[in-house]
Amino acid sequence: MAAPPVDRALLDFAIEIAERAGNLATERFFAADFVTSTKPDGTYVTNVDLAVEAFIRRELSRRFPADGAYGEEAGETAGTSRRRWIIDPIDGTTYFAHHIPLFGTNLALEDEHGPALAVINEPVGRQLIHAGRGLGCRIRSGGVDRRPLLREAGDLATARVQLVNPDGWPADVLLTLHRHTAITGYLGGVGGLLSGALDAIVIAGSEMGYEDLAPMPVILEEAGGRVTDLRGGPVLTGPGTALISTGHHHDALLDLLAPVLPH
Repeated sequence: MAAPPVDRALLDFAIEIAERAGNLATERFFAADFVTSTKPDGTYVTNVDLAVEAFIRRELSRRFPADGAYGEEAGETAGTSRRRWIIDPIDGTTYFAHHIPLFGTNLALEDEHGPALAVINEPVGRQLIHAGRGLGCRIRSGGVDRRPLLREAGDLATARVQLVNPDGWPADVLLTLHRHTAITGYLGGVGGLLSGALDAIVIAGSEMGYEDLAPMPVILEEAGGRVTDLRGGPVLTGPGTALISTGHHHDALLDLLAPVLPH
């Protein structure tokens, strides 16, 4: 039996909170009044990450006090309902910390049926991707929503494949993709894939956290694409790798990478 559609009011709430959080992050970004430090794992965190997550948690607690939450900075908060919100307050903190305006705020919701909704808000670029289970996926730009437009490369050799954080990848993975696909640098990420600029995105390291990947299943399902880990398994229970694609060359890319992935 198919999971029921998510309540549209929940998606509207998530969009509103993601927009307000993005506005807060953008204000602090352009004011350049933030402080950057380094976490024990070597990644960056700013006081804006902390402030944005605290804002989202306050709004969630006020509106849905029984729901659980997991955030990149504050971790897990247990709830008594069967729902959990996933918060990535600043997706792209490295960009943010270096004053590069390529960052966003991501929010996802899981319920007893699995991934329920997701919002990816890129406030400086004025692009917001939202999807709800059974409600479709839309890309909002300049206040106007449009449907995804998925590219259809004729063959694997012409498929545009964006590489995410390739500096830590195994050399064989890089070389294989270079030989057999049209690899590219940043072309808009998920927004680029949903707008026809990309055929696939490959994340081959283990650096992706759960909050980075949580929006992907419902967005790709509702957009008509596909997402798995690099071995073809569910992305949210995998090792932090991901293959995000239009679906047209997904299996071919999995087969291509299988012999060169670390065991």
